[in-house]
Amino acid sequence: MIFCRVGLTTLLLAAISASAADAPMVRLHAAGSLRAAMTDIAKAYSEAYGVTVTPTFGGSGLLKDRLLEGEPGDVFASADMGNPQALTGAGKSGPTVLFAHNHLCAILRPGLKATPASLLATLLNPSVKVGTSTPIGDPAGDYAWVLFKKADAMRPGSRATLEAKAVKIGNEPGSLAVPAGVTNGVAWLFKEKRADVFLAYCTGGAAVAAELPGTTTIHLPPALAIEANYGLTILKSANQERAAQFAFFILSPAGQKILADHGFDAPLLSQP
Repeated sequence: MIFCRVGLTTLLLAAISASAADAPMVRLHAAGSLRAAMTDIAKAYSEAYGVTVTPTFGGSGLLKDRLLEGEPGDVFASADMGNPQALTGAGKSGPTVLFAHNHLCAILRPGLKATPASLLATLLNPSVKVGTSTPIGDPAGDYAWVLFKKADAMRPGSRATLEAKAVKIGNEPGSLAVPAGVTNGVAWLFKEKRADVFLAYCTGGAAVAAELPGTTTIHLPPALAIEANYGLTILKSANQERAAQFAFFILSPAGQKILADHGFDAPLLSQP
């Protein structure tokens, strides 16, 4: 009798495991700046089609490297066009399409005041510590370095000064790693007095303020403005039909509206 019960339990566990393995699923790799928006998009898609979305968020450059090295995935949503195009060029995915725009802003710690007109002078102030993401690993860092180059045209020498003083956060060599369990890296930098200004996507300002009230987000002046183009590609896998369905949902009016609700410019959303 005991043997029969053990055997029955084993069969039931095997059946449950098989059922879980067969459950429809899409594996999403997405930029960290898309976490809130893609979480809502995944929820809406799952409710509409009964397919679970399993997300992995992080720096787009680092995610691209993992996918190039063979990590399984179905859809890659990046904070730039270059990283998904690298997968396309390597034969790992289909074409890359533009699905959203974002912009670079300056997030200021509580108590620090600046305007778009005075921002460059604030960044160059020797007493002001400037934080960025790490270039290559995270496109937000690449965009910050483009800003430094633009600053040099306004005030010669700015690029070298800003690159030298930038505090880069990330997991790459030479970067400052954010401790495990920290919910918002920018707020942590401010609390630890490691940075006074952080150059980040405008869509991220609200989350920093929620974690650390008193922070402010200002737009860059026109001469320093940076637009981020977000690219989407479907990876080559045995799950391409579901991956394509999810990708089309991101590009659909429902998906584009969710992106717009989170502060992104949604280029495919019909204007009233």
